[in-house]
Amino acid sequence: MLEIRPTCEHCNKALPYDSEEARICTFECTYCADCAENILKGVCPNCGGNFEKRPIRPARLLEKYPVSEKVVYKPVDVEAHLERIKNTE
Repeated sequence: MLEIRPTCEHCNKALPYDSEEARICTFECTYCADCAENILKGVCPNCGGNFEKRPIRPARLLEKYPVSEKVVYKPVDVEAHLERIKNTE
């Protein structure tokens, strides 16, 4: 079951359960579409994997399967991240 984390790990933008902007990697690191695509260049800074659009949990399931309230906010050192990407190409 996905946690459905509430914010972008890089910019802390709110990403509610029904956000069309949420992107996740295989470990469910969560970023907004802008950070994932434009800043991180589609590569997760934690695991090196790619991002996919996070599924939307239907509102009717929220009571039984609540979304996470845990905020993970750890802005990425973008310069170092881009350098790592460059060195793996």
